[in-house]
Amino acid sequence: MKIYTSPEQVRPRKPHVSVTIGNFDGVHLGHQQLFSRVVDRVRRDGGISVAVTFDPHPLKVLSPKGIRLICTTDQKVELIERAGVDELLIVPFDRNMAATSAEDFVRQILLGKLGMTDLVVGYDYALGKNRVGNTDFLQREGERQGFSVDVVPAFQVHGKIVSSTLIRELVSLGKMRDVHSMLGRYYQIRGEVQHGRQRGGQLLGFPTANLRILEEDLCPKPGVYVTQVIYDGKRYGGVSNIGRNPTFGENTLVAETHIFGFSDDIYGKPLRINLLRHLRAERKFDGPDALVRQIRKDIEVANRVLAREEAGEDKLKQT
Repeated sequence: MKIYTSPEQVRPRKPHVSVTIGNFDGVHLGHQQLFSRVVDRVRRDGGISVAVTFDPHPLKVLSPKGIRLICTTDQKVELIERAGVDELLIVPFDRNMAATSAEDFVRQILLGKLGMTDLVVGYDYALGKNRVGNTDFLQREGERQGFSVDVVPAFQVHGKIVSSTLIRELVSLGKMRDVHSMLGRYYQIRGEVQHGRQRGGQLLGFPTANLRILEEDLCPKPGVYVTQVIYDGKRYGGVSNIGRNPTFGENTLVAETHIFGFSDDIYGKPLRINLLRHLRAERKFDGPDALVRQIRKDIEVANRVLAREEAGEDKLKQT
Protein backbone atom coordinates (compact mmCIF):
# COMPACT_ATOMS: atom_id res chain seq x y z
CA MET A 1 0.00 0.00 0.00
CA LYS A 2 1.33 3.41 -0.94
CA ILE A 3 1.05 6.01 1.80
CA TYR A 4 0.84 9.79 1.39
CA THR A 5 1.14 12.02 4.45
CA SER A 6 0.06 15.17 2.61
CA PRO A 7 -2.19 15.88 -0.39
CA GLU A 8 0.80 17.64 -1.98
CA GLN A 9 2.59 14.30 -2.35
CA VAL A 10 -0.11 12.87 -4.62
CA ARG A 11 0.84 12.61 -8.28
CA PRO A 12 -1.40 12.40 -11.39
CA ARG A 13 -3.90 9.58 -11.11
CA LYS A 14 -5.10 6.69 -13.24
CA PRO A 15 -8.47 7.11 -15.02
CA HIS A 16 -10.53 5.31 -12.37
CA VAL A 17 -10.05 6.24 -8.69
CA SER A 18 -12.42 4.85 -6.05
CA VAL A 19 -12.16 6.70 -2.73
CA THR A 20 -13.47 6.19 0.79
CA ILE A 21 -13.00 8.73 3.56
CA GLY A 22 -13.34 8.71 7.33
CA ASN A 23 -11.52 8.87 10.65
CA PHE A 24 -11.58 5.06 10.79
CA ASP A 25 -10.70 4.85 14.49
CA GLY A 26 -10.47 1.16 15.32
CA VAL A 27 -10.98 0.08 11.68
CA HIS A 28 -14.02 -1.85 12.90
CA LEU A 29 -16.36 -4.07 10.90
CA GLY A 30 -18.39 -1.05 9.72
CA HIS A 31 -15.26 0.60 8.32
CA GLN A 32 -14.29 -2.65 6.69
CA GLN A 33 -17.52 -2.56 4.66
CA LEU A 34 -16.30 0.70 3.11
CA PHE A 35 -12.88 -0.70 2.25
CA SER A 36 -14.48 -3.79 0.78
CA ARG A 37 -16.66 -1.64 -1.50
CA VAL A 38 -13.77 0.39 -2.97
CA VAL A 39 -11.53 -2.66 -3.33
CA ASP A 40 -14.26 -4.69 -5.05
CA ARG A 41 -15.08 -1.78 -7.34
CA VAL A 42 -11.55 -1.40 -8.70
CA ARG A 43 -11.12 -5.15 -9.03
CA ARG A 44 -14.21 -5.13 -11.22
CA ASP A 45 -13.62 -1.91 -13.17
CA GLY A 46 -9.85 -1.41 -12.91
CA GLY A 47 -8.11 1.63 -11.44
CA ILE A 48 -6.99 2.17 -7.83
CA SER A 49 -8.63 2.20 -4.42
CA VAL A 50 -7.80 5.02 -2.03
CA ALA A 51 -8.62 5.58 1.65
CA VAL A 52 -8.48 9.12 3.06
CA THR A 53 -8.14 9.72 6.80
CA PHE A 54 -6.88 12.41 9.16
CA ASP A 55 -4.08 12.74 11.70
CA PRO A 56 -4.48 13.73 14.42
CA HIS A 57 -8.12 12.74 14.86
CA PRO A 58 -10.20 15.93 14.37
CA LEU A 59 -11.58 15.77 17.91
CA LYS A 60 -8.01 15.96 19.25
CA VAL A 61 -7.93 19.44 17.71
CA LEU A 62 -11.52 20.62 18.01
CA SER A 63 -12.76 19.22 21.32
CA PRO A 64 -11.52 20.55 24.68
CA LYS A 65 -11.84 17.01 26.08
CA GLY A 66 -10.11 15.43 23.09
CA ILE A 67 -10.79 11.78 22.39
CA ARG A 68 -9.37 8.45 23.56
CA LEU A 69 -8.56 6.45 20.47
CA ILE A 70 -9.16 2.75 19.91
CA CYS A 71 -5.98 2.38 17.89
CA THR A 72 -2.83 4.31 17.06
CA THR A 73 -2.15 5.71 13.62
CA ASP A 74 0.34 2.89 13.03
CA GLN A 75 -2.32 0.30 13.85
CA LYS A 76 -4.81 2.05 11.60
CA VAL A 77 -2.36 2.00 8.70
CA GLU A 78 -1.65 -1.72 9.22
CA LEU A 79 -5.34 -2.60 9.30
CA ILE A 80 -6.23 -0.54 6.23
CA GLU A 81 -3.40 -2.17 4.32
CA ARG A 82 -4.69 -5.57 5.44
CA ALA A 83 -8.06 -4.65 3.91
CA GLY A 84 -6.40 -4.56 0.48
CA VAL A 85 -6.60 -0.81 -0.23
CA ASP A 86 -4.05 0.38 -2.81
CA GLU A 87 -3.27 3.82 -1.40
CA LEU A 88 -3.79 5.76 1.82
CA LEU A 89 -3.80 9.54 2.12
CA ILE A 90 -3.30 10.77 5.69
CA VAL A 91 -4.39 14.41 5.73
CA PRO A 92 -2.75 16.52 8.47
CA PHE A 93 -5.55 17.98 10.55
CA ASP A 94 -5.25 21.39 12.18
CA ARG A 95 -7.38 24.52 12.62
CA ASN A 96 -6.81 25.54 9.00
CA MET A 97 -8.02 22.17 7.74
CA ALA A 98 -11.01 22.41 10.10
CA ALA A 99 -11.93 25.73 8.44
CA THR A 100 -11.90 24.20 4.94
CA SER A 101 -15.36 24.15 3.42
CA ALA A 102 -16.86 20.91 2.17
CA GLU A 103 -16.93 22.37 -1.36
CA ASP A 104 -13.20 23.18 -1.27
CA PHE A 105 -12.26 19.79 0.21
CA VAL A 106 -14.12 17.97 -2.54
CA ARG A 107 -12.80 20.22 -5.31
CA GLN A 108 -9.21 20.66 -4.17
CA ILE A 109 -8.34 17.31 -2.59
CA LEU A 110 -10.77 14.59 -3.63
CA LEU A 111 -11.07 15.77 -7.24
CA GLY A 112 -8.03 18.00 -7.74
CA LYS A 113 -5.39 15.86 -6.06
CA LEU A 114 -6.82 12.34 -6.13
CA GLY A 115 -8.80 12.53 -9.35
CA MET A 116 -11.71 10.76 -7.66
CA THR A 117 -14.30 9.11 -9.91
CA ASP A 118 -16.20 7.15 -7.20
CA LEU A 119 -16.80 7.94 -3.54
CA VAL A 120 -17.85 5.46 -0.86
CA VAL A 121 -18.95 6.84 2.53
CA GLY A 122 -20.75 5.65 5.62
CA TYR A 123 -24.40 6.58 6.18
CA ASP A 124 -23.53 9.15 8.86
CA TYR A 125 -20.37 10.68 7.38
CA ALA A 126 -19.92 14.45 6.97
CA LEU A 127 -16.87 16.48 6.00
CA GLY A 128 -15.79 20.12 5.85
CA LYS A 129 -16.30 23.11 8.12
CA ASN A 130 -19.18 22.54 10.55
CA ARG A 131 -19.66 19.09 8.97
CA VAL A 132 -21.97 20.47 6.30
CA GLY A 133 -20.66 17.97 3.73
CA ASN A 134 -23.11 15.20 4.62
CA THR A 135 -24.29 12.42 2.33
CA ASP A 136 -27.01 14.60 0.74
CA PHE A 137 -24.41 17.26 -0.06
CA LEU A 138 -21.99 14.69 -1.47
CA GLN A 139 -24.65 13.15 -3.71
CA ARG A 140 -25.57 16.60 -5.07
CA GLU A 141 -21.89 17.37 -5.70
CA GLY A 142 -21.48 14.01 -7.39
CA GLU A 143 -24.30 14.77 -9.82
CA ARG A 144 -22.90 18.25 -10.47
CA GLN A 145 -19.22 17.29 -10.86
CA GLY A 146 -19.49 13.83 -12.34
CA PHE A 147 -18.52 11.35 -9.64
CA SER A 148 -20.65 8.56 -8.20
CA VAL A 149 -21.49 8.35 -4.49
CA ASP A 150 -22.17 5.05 -2.75
CA VAL A 151 -23.63 5.48 0.75
CA VAL A 152 -23.10 2.34 2.84
CA PRO A 153 -25.82 1.69 5.43
CA ALA A 154 -25.16 1.08 9.12
CA PHE A 155 -23.53 -2.25 9.91
CA GLN A 156 -25.05 -4.09 12.86
CA VAL A 157 -23.81 -6.84 15.18
CA HIS A 158 -26.30 -8.47 17.55
CA GLY A 159 -28.83 -5.75 16.73
CA LYS A 160 -26.48 -2.84 17.58
CA ILE A 161 -24.93 -0.42 15.10
CA VAL A 162 -21.17 -0.83 15.08
CA SER A 163 -19.48 2.49 15.85
CA SER A 164 -16.19 3.71 17.26
CA THR A 165 -18.10 5.49 20.04
CA LEU A 166 -19.81 2.28 21.17
CA ILE A 167 -16.56 0.32 20.99
CA ARG A 168 -14.81 2.87 23.21
CA GLU A 169 -17.62 2.50 25.75
CA LEU A 170 -17.35 -1.31 25.66
CA VAL A 171 -13.57 -1.17 26.12
CA SER A 172 -13.98 1.08 29.17
CA LEU A 173 -16.46 -1.45 30.58
CA GLY A 174 -14.10 -4.38 29.97
CA LYS A 175 -16.59 -6.14 27.66
CA MET A 176 -13.94 -7.67 25.44
CA ARG A 177 -16.16 -10.29 23.82
CA ASP A 178 -18.48 -7.56 22.55
CA VAL A 179 -15.48 -5.50 21.44
CA HIS A 180 -14.14 -8.50 19.51
CA SER A 181 -17.48 -8.98 17.76
CA MET A 182 -17.45 -5.37 16.54
CA LEU A 183 -13.77 -5.07 15.64
CA GLY A 184 -13.55 -8.51 14.06
CA ARG A 185 -10.37 -9.03 16.09
CA TYR A 186 -9.12 -8.67 19.68
CA TYR A 187 -8.63 -5.25 21.23
CA GLN A 188 -4.90 -4.69 21.42
CA ILE A 189 -2.59 -2.50 23.46
CA ARG A 190 0.99 -1.87 22.41
CA GLY A 191 4.13 -0.41 23.85
CA GLU A 192 7.73 -0.89 24.87
CA VAL A 193 8.41 -2.98 27.97
CA GLN A 194 9.29 -0.73 30.92
CA HIS A 195 11.37 -1.44 34.01
CA GLY A 196 9.07 -1.99 36.98
CA ARG A 197 9.61 -2.58 40.71
CA GLN A 198 10.86 -6.14 40.09
CA ARG A 199 8.28 -7.52 42.52
CA GLY A 200 6.58 -9.82 40.02
CA GLY A 201 9.48 -12.23 39.75
CA GLN A 202 11.53 -11.63 42.88
CA LEU A 203 8.73 -11.32 45.45
CA LEU A 204 5.77 -13.10 43.89
CA GLY A 205 7.40 -15.63 41.57
CA PHE A 206 5.48 -14.37 38.54
CA PRO A 207 7.69 -12.06 36.44
CA THR A 208 5.81 -9.45 34.44
CA ALA A 209 6.36 -7.34 31.36
CA ASN A 210 5.11 -3.85 32.10
CA LEU A 211 3.61 -1.40 29.61
CA ARG A 212 2.88 2.15 30.72
CA ILE A 213 -0.63 3.38 29.92
CA LEU A 214 -0.89 7.14 29.48
CA GLU A 215 -3.81 8.99 31.04
CA GLU A 216 -4.97 10.17 27.60
CA ASP A 217 -5.01 6.61 26.23
CA LEU A 218 -8.18 4.56 25.97
CA CYS A 219 -7.78 2.50 29.13
CA PRO A 220 -9.76 -0.73 29.48
CA LYS A 221 -11.65 -1.31 32.70
CA PRO A 222 -9.08 -1.89 35.46
CA GLY A 223 -8.64 -5.49 36.47
CA VAL A 224 -7.18 -8.82 35.40
CA TYR A 225 -7.49 -10.03 31.81
CA VAL A 226 -6.79 -13.20 29.90
CA THR A 227 -4.38 -12.14 27.18
CA GLN A 228 -2.47 -13.21 24.15
CA VAL A 229 0.99 -11.70 23.95
CA ILE A 230 2.73 -11.15 20.61
CA TYR A 231 6.49 -10.78 20.73
CA ASP A 232 8.97 -11.19 17.90
CA GLY A 233 6.30 -12.73 15.67
CA LYS A 234 5.33 -15.42 18.21
CA ARG A 235 2.18 -15.66 20.30
CA TYR A 236 2.04 -16.61 23.98
CA GLY A 237 -0.71 -16.92 26.56
CA GLY A 238 -0.75 -14.65 29.56
CA VAL A 239 -2.61 -12.79 32.27
CA SER A 240 -2.48 -9.02 32.55
CA ASN A 241 -3.35 -6.71 35.41
CA ILE A 242 -4.37 -3.27 34.21
CA GLY A 243 -4.47 -0.71 36.95
CA ARG A 244 -2.47 0.95 39.71
CA ASN A 245 -1.41 -2.02 41.86
CA PRO A 246 -3.30 -1.12 45.06
CA THR A 247 -1.78 -3.98 47.10
CA PHE A 248 1.53 -2.12 47.02
CA GLY A 249 0.08 1.39 47.25
CA GLU A 250 1.10 2.60 43.79
CA ASN A 251 -0.59 5.16 41.58
CA THR A 252 0.96 4.72 38.11
CA LEU A 253 -1.39 3.30 35.50
CA VAL A 254 0.28 0.24 34.00
CA ALA A 255 -0.44 -3.08 32.27
CA GLU A 256 1.55 -5.82 34.02
CA THR A 257 1.58 -9.06 32.05
CA HIS A 258 2.79 -12.47 33.16
CA ILE A 259 3.65 -14.36 29.95
CA PHE A 260 3.27 -18.13 30.16
CA GLY A 261 6.37 -20.18 29.38
CA PHE A 262 8.51 -17.13 28.69
CA SER A 263 11.72 -15.90 30.35
CA ASP A 264 13.53 -13.68 27.81
CA ASP A 265 14.87 -10.26 28.77
CA ILE A 266 12.66 -7.92 26.74
CA TYR A 267 13.14 -4.55 28.46
CA GLY A 268 12.84 -1.80 25.88
CA LYS A 269 11.36 -4.21 23.30
CA PRO A 270 7.97 -3.72 21.60
CA LEU A 271 5.11 -5.87 22.84
CA ARG A 272 1.53 -6.33 21.67
CA ILE A 273 -1.15 -7.59 24.03
CA ASN A 274 -4.55 -8.84 22.90
CA LEU A 275 -7.24 -8.62 25.58
CA LEU A 276 -9.55 -11.66 25.45
CA ARG A 277 -11.56 -11.67 28.66
CA HIS A 278 -11.94 -9.55 31.80
CA LEU A 279 -11.55 -12.01 34.69
CA ARG A 280 -11.99 -9.89 37.77
CA ALA A 281 -11.68 -6.42 39.20
CA GLU A 282 -8.41 -5.08 40.54
CA ARG A 283 -8.43 -5.12 44.33
CA LYS A 284 -6.15 -4.73 47.30
CA PHE A 285 -4.97 -7.96 48.97
CA ASP A 286 -3.85 -8.42 52.56
CA GLY A 287 -0.31 -9.12 51.43
CA PRO A 288 1.94 -10.92 48.92
CA ASP A 289 0.80 -14.44 49.93
CA ALA A 290 -2.86 -13.70 49.31
CA LEU A 291 -1.98 -12.08 45.99
CA VAL A 292 0.07 -15.13 44.92
CA ARG A 293 -2.84 -17.46 45.68
CA GLN A 294 -5.15 -15.32 43.55
CA ILE A 295 -2.64 -15.11 40.69
CA ARG A 296 -2.46 -18.91 40.61
CA LYS A 297 -6.24 -19.07 40.33
CA ASP A 298 -6.18 -16.44 37.57
CA ILE A 299 -3.60 -18.44 35.60
CA GLU A 300 -5.64 -21.60 35.94
CA VAL A 301 -8.76 -19.90 34.58
CA ALA A 302 -6.76 -18.13 31.86
CA ASN A 303 -5.34 -21.41 30.57
CA ARG A 304 -8.87 -22.81 30.23
CA VAL A 305 -10.05 -19.72 28.37
CA LEU A 306 -7.01 -19.79 26.07
CA ALA A 307 -7.51 -23.48 25.32
CA ARG A 308 -11.13 -22.84 24.33
CA GLU A 309 -10.07 -19.86 22.25
CA GLU A 310 -7.41 -21.86 20.44
CA ALA A 311 -9.91 -24.62 19.72
CA GLY A 312 -12.34 -22.07 18.34
CA GLU A 313 -9.67 -20.52 16.13
CA ASP A 314 -8.64 -23.93 14.82
CA LYS A 315 -12.28 -24.77 14.06
CA LEU A 316 -12.68 -21.49 12.19
CA LYS A 317 -9.56 -22.17 10.14
CA GLN A 318 -10.96 -25.54 9.10
CA THR A 319 -14.27 -24.13 7.82
